[in-house]
Amino acid sequence: MLRRIFPGFLLLLLVVAASLALWEPLTAEAPQAPAFKPADVRIARDKFGVPHIFGKTDADVAYGVAYAHAEDDFSTLQEVLAMTRGRAGAMLGPEGAKVDYAEALLGVRATAKRDWPRLPADVRALFTAYAAGLNHYAEKHPDEVRLSALFPVTGEDVVAGFVLRSPFFFGLDSVLGSLVEGTPIGREGGPALDATGKLVPRALTPVGRDPADNGSNAMAVAPARSTDGATRLVSNSHQPWTGGVAWYELVVHSEEGWDFAGATFPGSPYPFLGHNKYLGWTNTVNRPDLIDVYRLVLDASGEKYRFDGGWRPLEEKRIWLKVKVGPFVLPVPRTIYRSVHGPVVKNDKGAFAIRYAGQDQAKMVTQYYRLNKARDFAQWRAAMAGQGVPATNFVYADAKGNIGLFYNAMFPDRPAGFDWRGVLPGDTSGALWTRTLPFDRVPALVNPRSGYVMNANNTPWVAAGPGDELDAAAFSPLLGIEDDMTNRAVRLIELFEASGPIDEARLKAIKYDTAYARTGYAKAWIDRLLALDTKDDRALAQAQALLRKWDWTLDGRGKGDALALMVLRPANGRHYQRRAPPDPHEVLRDVVAHLQEHFGGLDPRLGTVLRLRHGEGPNRIDLPLDGGNDTVRASTLWDEEPDGRLKVRHGDSFIMFVTWDRGGRVRSESIQPFGAATTRPDSPHYNDQAPLFVRHQLKPVLFDPAALRASGARFYRP
Repeated sequence: MLRRIFPGFLLLLLVVAASLALWEPLTAEAPQAPAFKPADVRIARDKFGVPHIFGKTDADVAYGVAYAHAEDDFSTLQEVLAMTRGRAGAMLGPEGAKVDYAEALLGVRATAKRDWPRLPADVRALFTAYAAGLNHYAEKHPDEVRLSALFPVTGEDVVAGFVLRSPFFFGLDSVLGSLVEGTPIGREGGPALDATGKLVPRALTPVGRDPADNGSNAMAVAPARSTDGATRLVSNSHQPWTGGVAWYELVVHSEEGWDFAGATFPGSPYPFLGHNKYLGWTNTVNRPDLIDVYRLVLDASGEKYRFDGGWRPLEEKRIWLKVKVGPFVLPVPRTIYRSVHGPVVKNDKGAFAIRYAGQDQAKMVTQYYRLNKARDFAQWRAAMAGQGVPATNFVYADAKGNIGLFYNAMFPDRPAGFDWRGVLPGDTSGALWTRTLPFDRVPALVNPRSGYVMNANNTPWVAAGPGDELDAAAFSPLLGIEDDMTNRAVRLIELFEASGPIDEARLKAIKYDTAYARTGYAKAWIDRLLALDTKDDRALAQAQALLRKWDWTLDGRGKGDALALMVLRPANGRHYQRRAPPDPHEVLRDVVAHLQEHFGGLDPRLGTVLRLRHGEGPNRIDLPLDGGNDTVRASTLWDEEPDGRLKVRHGDSFIMFVTWDRGGRVRSESIQPFGAATTRPDSPHYNDQAPLFVRHQLKPVLFDPAALRASGARFYRP
């Protein structure tokens, strides 16, 4: 009997295994390929492989942007596309499935589907062409496609990527994670309020966001402050060096008047920051309170929630997450909910609804395009007033000499009478905001007398030095604007205030500053380390002695830099998260043990410890770095390697210096940590910018097509 049963059982196992391996792509919906044929597209690669895309129309250019980016990093582009389709789990496993859950919970596809036909025709054309460029590359390189039935993609798919990623730039991941796991939600950004919405003394260390969240520095200098009458803009973003939000440099030229040099993320048809002939801008992360959480009152069945004295049905939808495990893709059921407030998460403590800035809208795709094509300050401000980008600071400069800081955010129009920093009652419409405030309510500082503006993920009230600051009292505390200061911000103000007239060399010296101010959290933390009783531990006492002699810079030249770097990181992370500092004894003990184990002492050279490493094989690089996780020269986050070295993965990423001379002519320089083709180890542009990056050097941006041609650039058609 066993001999008769076993073959059938084996066959059943084979059928089940084959089904688990094949069902996911077979059930994936394949949309119709967008009908777009470019009129004229050319791609040119400069000496560093940076793509310059030329097109007869803007849509032609977008087609070329997609194709060029796919040539350099098709793998990451596919990961982004899989997320927009709810198939990240099928490609990336359990971690990707978490993204798919968020995509379904937030109603990303429904928003994109609803808003796609409402977008302006030229915007739809741009996104359709970009999708067509990706499809063209996939058709020509089928062996590189990582997930069956992922292509063709549509313009709507690309828009969905914007809708999905936008709220995660201002902390939605932290709130969602806390709700899903049932852990306490940290107090949100902005000054603390009491139950009636009035200000109370702010706790110094409320729980904030993860330290790995993105940052940045931004600076602009007006002609009156320059030695040569020039206007200058510094874009100094701090992003991960690989992955879906790693910068990709490009230059675009369209016969319809779209000329722009800058950088973008995978999945975008245009640059997010940079410059055209007339103006430029860069961004830094801001952290206002743009997310509200409501506690719902459910009935006994758990299917209805109370609202304004009545009961409403809780919207409910069953979804199936696709989770890759080895060669199989497992279907995992989940239920998502929604109330009048927005997405709802149930946990052991109840049901909680989330409402956030920019919810259920896709206007950001139009705003970025209009900013790209603005020709003067008025047009640029009009594009900003469209309010599609939910949050991020903009630092602006132009050929006319204007500079400015705009604390951009889609502030909820919150009624008074509630503690908007905590969990809100979900049973009354009195606590439910339905509008956001207009752009003229956004804090902005334009053309200050100091002649400069800056931001380094700090409060917007400190942006241009003493005497030129915004008045915090003029803005409602209900906006939730942060009052934090970073070391980077303190140092930038110190450096600008001490500099007098600023030329190009001085501005670069400011940008590459590696010092900590002897004030604020860094000073308090070092004092705590030095106050420890270490009489019974010789190594810890030696570390204290080394810290006392440290010169407060992480330039790799003085003593104690590696030790200071490693003991400061935990303190900075907690400060940025608005949490209590770590235990100083534990931190000092762990750092001392690490340095002794891997470097045989407490004072190895900083560049021996802190490394820029990327890749394997002949194009691998392993170079020394400087800076720290809250210095203007930023080496923000790192991974500990088996040999004890710290491999930086996040910090100074795309850097661009833009100059408009006295006559309004523009030129720029830029650099990236690796190169233009970060996932192509065989490419000469895999790591070719790294030697310049570690030496604080830049390369020219050949924005002028004539200069590009004269350089011997390689032109071709996709």
